[in-house]
Amino acid sequence: MIDSRVRASVLASALLCLPTSLYAAPDAAAYTRSIGLREQWQYLTREVAWPAHWTPDGTRFSYRKTVEGGFAFEQVDARTLAKSPAFDPAKMAQGLTVALGYPVDPLRLPFPAFDYSEDGKTIRFQIGEAAWHCGLDGQGCAVEPDQHRPRGFGVVRDLSVPADNRPALSPDGQWQALVEDNQLVLRRPGGKESIHLSRDGSEGDFYDPETLVWSPDSRHIMIYRVRPGYARHVLRVEAAPAGQLQPALRSQLYPKPGDTVDQEQPVLFDVAARREIVIDTALFPNPYALPQPRWRKDGRSVAFDYARRGFQQARVIAVDAETGTPHAAVTENAATFVYADRRYAHDVGGLGDEIIWASERDGWNHLYLIDGRTGRVKTRITHGDWVVRDVVKVDDAKRQIWFAASGMNPGEDPYFRHFYRIDFDGRHLTALTPARADHDIAFSPDMTLYVDTYSRVDLPNIAELHRATDGALVATITKGDDSRLVAAGFRPPEVFTAKGRDGRTDIWGVVVRPRDYDPRKRYPVIENIYAGPHDSFVPKGFWPFGYHSGGDKVIGMQAQADLGFIVVQIDGMGTANRSKAFQDVAWKNLADSGFPDRIAWHRAMAARDPSYDISRVGIYGASAGGQSTLNALLFHGDFYKAGVAYAGCYDNRMDKISWNEQWLGWPVDQSYAAASGVDNAWRLTGKLLMIVGEQDSNVDPASTMQVADALIKANKDFELLVVPGGEHSVGRSTGPIDYVARRQFGFFVRALTGASTPDWNR
Repeated sequence: MIDSRVRASVLASALLCLPTSLYAAPDAAAYTRSIGLREQWQYLTREVAWPAHWTPDGTRFSYRKTVEGGFAFEQVDARTLAKSPAFDPAKMAQGLTVALGYPVDPLRLPFPAFDYSEDGKTIRFQIGEAAWHCGLDGQGCAVEPDQHRPRGFGVVRDLSVPADNRPALSPDGQWQALVEDNQLVLRRPGGKESIHLSRDGSEGDFYDPETLVWSPDSRHIMIYRVRPGYARHVLRVEAAPAGQLQPALRSQLYPKPGDTVDQEQPVLFDVAARREIVIDTALFPNPYALPQPRWRKDGRSVAFDYARRGFQQARVIAVDAETGTPHAAVTENAATFVYADRRYAHDVGGLGDEIIWASERDGWNHLYLIDGRTGRVKTRITHGDWVVRDVVKVDDAKRQIWFAASGMNPGEDPYFRHFYRIDFDGRHLTALTPARADHDIAFSPDMTLYVDTYSRVDLPNIAELHRATDGALVATITKGDDSRLVAAGFRPPEVFTAKGRDGRTDIWGVVVRPRDYDPRKRYPVIENIYAGPHDSFVPKGFWPFGYHSGGDKVIGMQAQADLGFIVVQIDGMGTANRSKAFQDVAWKNLADSGFPDRIAWHRAMAARDPSYDISRVGIYGASAGGQSTLNALLFHGDFYKAGVAYAGCYDNRMDKISWNEQWLGWPVDQSYAAASGVDNAWRLTGKLLMIVGEQDSNVDPASTMQVADALIKANKDFELLVVPGGEHSVGRSTGPIDYVARRQFGFFVRALTGASTPDWNR
């Protein structure tokens, strides 16, 4: 017979292991508090500054910072350090209210940064995807006109839109060049007579005026002749368009993996001789897309960047202006992929004799000085087990490079960005940002000063003005104050590292606990995932409401945690900003998503923390994170028990051409099917909620519906929420009543705790 005291002790221990939701399921008020958390907390900090932007003349710099009730834009005189408003926010809000057609709050202007125009009378900024300009007095607010012909993901021209064919004036002012009836022609300025330079253009093989560039000596022109690719259009029905009863059909130019892209043939013209030189393509076969050509300063050669389709080779091609003979000024080959968005090339002195080139050939992204005539390495400028993240400035006269890097400092988070200066010969490496934090710096146009804005998840932004020659501190500009935010209950996420699948590599993540966290209880775990190979995503800087990358931000994770969960975010292998081998895990392997590293991290966390219940792990993510969420349930259903997948690119053959061919290659092969949530839908275990915007222009929403179709055919249970009129960002709204967030929160309460959720229909 068991002693009553022992029985009571055993019962108490058992109760501690039960889901917390069995004690008290969150009521409607708890959901409302969580959903409104961002709005309640976002304006509680003071003096948290965004990265600075300099005026063109270098006399001032400006930034956005937090103030009572919102944000203010401030400018600083670089000489006197006097501060003043960057513009009149009330007038700016008034001008934008008229232009946008809805009220704009002066303390909540819809852009986080701006740049002054050259004359200082206008500012330019982004609202969503559109470029805008306004006068400093708020007058003339309008979208910047874009006269260029659109291209579907950069590879197929929209031929229904006319190209920008404004005559291109030669540097000497003697000629205008343009395209007439698909042919390249010349005119005298003010004249009407056209002189044909080409005769071989046609509607199916036309000269593109938007690629036309004059040589600096006015003797030559390079232009691309284009054979159009396949103009695939995605069609979407908008079921409930605003202001009308009947549905509307939307069409979008949307090339997909494997589609034929525009074929671009560089053609050189000798203007004086009226001679056309078609350039041999042997050194650049099957280009993915050719960026704009650029002439060297002396006019003796012209260069363009080349990425072979499939992204396993990148080159700078230089073409002799007199003969049209091309040569590979530099070549980068990879057994997996050359990451196109991280390529960097700089012609030293603008002549092409030497090229600063970024390469991962030794397993880490580093800078090399290349002989532009032979393509051979002259000097290895940087080296070590760390990553060059960005080149800020190259000073050809001083033969110095200013760059950002991460992973150089032992014992520090390897994702923190620091800034350095180094000579072309690899000597005199100088650190400019000693603070143990993530840095973002802005140099003055003359490179004499820089503003260093740095932070950590537990350190509000600090902005300092420094002297560029030696890094000396000139003045502290702002120092973020989060005391009111902390008083309201905010706690920075906990940083945690554990070994990955190989038992050696550190995997970094953050942990967010409920504000009423009790270490004696057991909490279900939810992972916020984004595992796109193009970057890393765990927040490294302070701003928890959305400034730094990372999918759903810290406050969104806190809102979910407050309903009785521990919420985490992890960067597993297959993501960027570590070694080449670390990122290469994703090559032709997008189903991996770093899950072996993530699961090892979860297990390490659970071994350290008894409250961390890895028998109940959920996962959520959007876009590529949506794909990873579904794949967690398809391929790791023994570990992940429930998932909310937003706007997922569930089958990479259905998604945009650019992102998918970068990681899965070309031609389309079995690796695409291996990662497909459609082909593998029959594997589903656990509980799934898919959410998609009906008008998603980033990921074809039919991808979601094809998964739904496959799940139905496999007799699987799941939930599906289609938001009428919703875009790719569905679920990222921040208002006090966020239907999509509420659906996610309730789904995890039911799926991971077994508790009921409020009857919202009552």
